[in-house]
Amino acid sequence: MATQRKGGTLDKNNKYDRQLRLWGDHGQSSLETARVCLINASATGTEILKNLILPGIGSFTILDGNKVQGEDVGNNFFLMADSIGKSRAQVTTELLSELNEDVSGDFLEENVDDLLQKNPAFFTSFTTVIATQLPERTLLNLGKVLWSVNIPLLVCRCYGFIGYLRVVIKEHTIIESHPDNFHEDLRLDYPFKGLKDFCDSLNLEAMDKKDHSHTPWLVLLYKYLQVWEEQHGGKMPKNFKEKNAFKELIRQGVRKNEHGVPEDEENFDEAIKSVNSSLHSTAIPSEIKSLFEDPACLKLNSESKNFWIMVRALKEFTETDGNGFLPLRGSIPDMTADSERYIQLQTVYREQAELDSVAVAGHVHALLHNIGRDEPLNPHTVRDSQEGSISDSEIKTFCRNSAFLTVLRTRSLEEEYSAETANTEELGRHVMMEEEEDASDEGDDTVLYILLRAVDRFFTEYTRYPGYFNNTVEADIPKLKACLTKLIHDWGLTAGIKDDYIQEMCRYGASELHTVSAFMGGVAAQEVIKLVTGQFVPINNTFIYNGQRQTSTTIKL
Repeated sequence: MATQRKGGTLDKNNKYDRQLRLWGDHGQSSLETARVCLINASATGTEILKNLILPGIGSFTILDGNKVQGEDVGNNFFLMADSIGKSRAQVTTELLSELNEDVSGDFLEENVDDLLQKNPAFFTSFTTVIATQLPERTLLNLGKVLWSVNIPLLVCRCYGFIGYLRVVIKEHTIIESHPDNFHEDLRLDYPFKGLKDFCDSLNLEAMDKKDHSHTPWLVLLYKYLQVWEEQHGGKMPKNFKEKNAFKELIRQGVRKNEHGVPEDEENFDEAIKSVNSSLHSTAIPSEIKSLFEDPACLKLNSESKNFWIMVRALKEFTETDGNGFLPLRGSIPDMTADSERYIQLQTVYREQAELDSVAVAGHVHALLHNIGRDEPLNPHTVRDSQEGSISDSEIKTFCRNSAFLTVLRTRSLEEEYSAETANTEELGRHVMMEEEEDASDEGDDTVLYILLRAVDRFFTEYTRYPGYFNNTVEADIPKLKACLTKLIHDWGLTAGIKDDYIQEMCRYGASELHTVSAFMGGVAAQEVIKLVTGQFVPINNTFIYNGQRQTSTTIKL
């Protein structure tokens, strides 16, 4: 194994400014300590690594026992004509290392099958393993090794105009899932003491024109909710009719000038617009309740992940201090208001969120003590670096995102590839859709996965891919069709796939097009970053790209 040395230091805040806005300093820190292994420096593999080296992964190792051939130079931008005959692992490592001097690059010129047999522990030293262009048997052996130690495996493959990606991981926990759509946690239906005291201290009637038109709309909603609930037996407006009536009640609060014309008070307009999104029931999401009942949460031990210890602490918090609610998120949206009162309102929410976080931390430290993680019961004596401890900053991040916690558990490759445990129901549905004459294009991309599986069967039987040699394209069509028919039969399905697809697969001849590789390189690198940083939700579990129609689909297999 050879190593390309790290370069000098740079101002990383400037260098990585844009991505820091996405996953923060802690996400970047996780990225910079990640160790990634790439199996096969193919066009697809180098495109994936390129998109990981540029944002600054800690180190990478390329495992490839092949020499550079002419076809590699034709589709891989990280290989040149004078590289032909040289170690593909070495040449690509040297050129990829030039992209970012903060990243260390290693290579190992060895056959993956030999290494799996001689030293399978080699693969368990990495944060994530990426496998490209591997045959089925090798892939299953590799998947078994990594599955046993819960190391993520990303399988990526480009075959003609087809892109294929599979995420394989026994369990992946996500605290910062960054949902696209969510309600603000304002607790207007169950206002906490700090919010009540602040809002009750403000008298709308006694305010002058400036203060009245710059009162935060959140306060306005609280005030008029009190009026509404007095008139409706303590109940909030729930349906469309009631919310419209509530909006009218707020609208009547707009002051009028001496001519009886309503003043231009933008904060009241904002309050009316926010009724539908802000007046929702505060409750624990069903997904979080299911985590509370997960065996990993209920049966903690000294080997439990920090995530599950905090989930258990969260469960205990909701049953005691939280009175059935999750910790307050502690943030409020922007709004028309004077700076003084907006900051005061912001402080009210932050202080309550801090109190909730401290309460959860108390449960965390007690649980750590109970399971023998040598955690002192006094959280103020804990240092972030203490072995076995969970830092206060980690707990605060957890509490802030407690409504969006996600656990990803994919199926193993062994389960997917076995005829007894394959997801035949889903596969059969797509085969039937494809067979129907009036079938729409929707969902057809899953058929490409079935064809890739048939291609692997062909390789197992003939030790080459269909159409790999120009003079065998026509002869390989019936052979591939026979492999496909047997595969579908093994799944217990009776439908078939159109001959046009089979002919096209033979015409591809296992070619790896750079345009498809470049696209899949971006997709795969994105999934690696999700896994490494523990942020955003990775795909579950298979992604298929159709380069001919420029469409894609995600399916659980």
